[in-house]
Amino acid sequence: MTNAVRSISQAAGLMAEPKRSAMLWALIDGTPRAANELAIMTGLSTSSACAHLSLLAAAGLLRLEARGRKRYYRLATPAVIAAVEALASVQLENRPSGQLATPMQIPLSMRRARLCDGHLGGEIVAELLQRMLASGWLEGSEQYLTVSREGRSRLEAMGVFIDALAPGQRGNCVICHCSEWSDQGPHLGGSLGQALLKLFLQSGWIREQEGSRAVHITAVGLQQIEAIARLPDRAVVSAPGGRPGCSAPGGEPGPGSCPGVHAGP
Repeated sequence: MTNAVRSISQAAGLMAEPKRSAMLWALIDGTPRAANELAIMTGLSTSSACAHLSLLAAAGLLRLEARGRKRYYRLATPAVIAAVEALASVQLENRPSGQLATPMQIPLSMRRARLCDGHLGGEIVAELLQRMLASGWLEGSEQYLTVSREGRSRLEAMGVFIDALAPGQRGNCVICHCSEWSDQGPHLGGSLGQALLKLFLQSGWIREQEGSRAVHITAVGLQQIEAIARLPDRAVVSAPGGRPGCSAPGGEPGPGSCPGVHAGP
């Protein structure tokens, strides 16, 4: 038996128990949780939860953090997170004929916005993608989606320069379907998705949370992101702190436009 086969067998065996799977899914947002909290979330007694958690930690799927007298658990590595998400996205064909699959629900802390492989995922950017399509910023089919001339002009007014994106992706868009295990739609990935994430962070519209893939959206940030590509056109007119924003009415750069975001290779 090869090491790869052994790893698959051992990990699958541990995850096959439904309560353990529920615990792993409860930790998918990166938030460390105590055994008693996980017990409540999965409907177990604390002692039973501790037994399951000990098995998962001993196998290297969970990492234990001690904070005073309390112990907290989190998914051990990015590889474990990716494996849990990948398994959650698999839809087995064993449903009765005509019965639709029930989408996996992601934790509320990650539903609105979360980090996703170097770009931003969640409802807020799924909605942004649909607005960019409806407003003509993007054109073509999902298999070959490109930034239109209008989109290029509008994005550059915000400080996202298409010519500065990674070679091979200039003007082209990568559609990310990492949210297929939830009830959300696809969103922008690739260099353009990374550039937008960088812009949102630099503008103070979103903030990363230490040890978590969930991100905090500020009130101003929510207003500004939701104004992008909205019809009828509403240009972003101010940035956090009251300074001039990324564009003036009509999509032209305003005085004091945001610094350019370069998403290199």
